[in-house]
Amino acid sequence: MRRVPVLAATAIAFAAVALTPSTAHALTPPNIPSASTARSELAALTVDVERNSGSYNRDLFPHWSTVSGACNTRETVLIRDGVGVVTNSSCAATSGRWTSPYDGATWTAASDVDIDHMVALAEAWRSGAYAWTTSRRQSFANDRTNPQLWSVTDNVNQAKGDSDPARWKPPLTSFWCTYARAYIDVKYEWGLTVDSGEKSALSSMLDRC
Repeated sequence: MRRVPVLAATAIAFAAVALTPSTAHALTPPNIPSASTARSELAALTVDVERNSGSYNRDLFPHWSTVSGACNTRETVLIRDGVGVVTNSSCAATSGRWTSPYDGATWTAASDVDIDHMVALAEAWRSGAYAWTTSRRQSFANDRTNPQLWSVTDNVNQAKGDSDPARWKPPLTSFWCTYARAYIDVKYEWGLTVDSGEKSALSSMLDRC
């Protein structure tokens, strides 16, 4: 049976967590461009067919990397995106509150939250990452500099799979503008291609901005 999300704020116990103020209150990935910048980036992307889908292997994108101390990328993003996150000595979140921008659901258990790659790893592979070194793919899979990693409802992330925006969009249509801006920027920053259907879908999503 589908879990029922927590739709009201709950009392959260706070504990000391080693975070910078900017990280503690970010709540979203950094460097999401404006709609106008995203349109310029979309126009600059190379349009090409996807390649080498049959040779994709998730292990070619090592993650999650250690960020600091006991904290890896997943745990660091959960802390960044959550409210009142409490972690144990292993940096695992023991409590907190996360609101998924893809569907608007709120959760109080980290196990209900996936860290989604805005541009899925398999999509990146088909769009040019097949030619990268393993080191570059690792950097992509753990990218916290660009708007690539998002804390979202686990089964919504699973429904997305490796789809691009021509085949899947977030259930919450009010998020489509932000989704397109972030997605385009990741492809632009990493020099990945888009196919024609993908570009058309992204352009339509930007029309909602």
